[in-house]
Amino acid sequence: MTFTAKPLPYALDALEPHISRETLEYHHGKHYTGYVKKLNAAVDGTDLAELDLADIVRRGPELDCFNNAAQAWNHEFYFAALSPAGERAPSGELAAAINAAFGSFAKMSEQFQSHAAKLFGSGWTWLVVNPGGGLEIVDTGNADNPMTAGKTPLLTCDVWEHAYYIDYRNERAGYLDAYLALVDWDFVAQNFAAANVEAAA
Repeated sequence: MTFTAKPLPYALDALEPHISRETLEYHHGKHYTGYVKKLNAAVDGTDLAELDLADIVRRGPELDCFNNAAQAWNHEFYFAALSPAGERAPSGELAAAINAAFGSFAKMSEQFQSHAAKLFGSGWTWLVVNPGGGLEIVDTGNADNPMTAGKTPLLTCDVWEHAYYIDYRNERAGYLDAYLALVDWDFVAQNFAAANVEAAA
């Protein structure tokens, strides 16, 4: 099996003015696709080539190909969560779970943005379901992914500089405002529902 870079679910200019066409050309077209190409080269001829991408990531950093596999998965997940016209706030069971864990959607958003702003260097900020079934916000460095700790990702924000430097230079806070304005909470709700189904199985 060959891993394939997934196309964006929207046009390259669809996220403007928050995220520019030029950023997506580099971020999706160069960085993300580069990770996929390097992953294919690393797993060619091995048993790993037959696994699902998430299964490779769950095996953890001891794999030589982990960084490229995780970066491929993380980027696919990141791009899928953004939309020019998605739901801009959670509802239903997801909203109830967020209120239970954080007090309100506004407080959750504030904590998420604070985590992402303070994360040193390159990495990712995530909203996850933990093994106990509750929601939490976690950070991972470099290519790491919370699935290696048994947590289920619902949403992630890429805080590597390649995600925002063209548009915002070193102003990560401006990028985070733009990111939160683009999150499609229907996508997050679908991940939450799938996590609940998996937990009940």
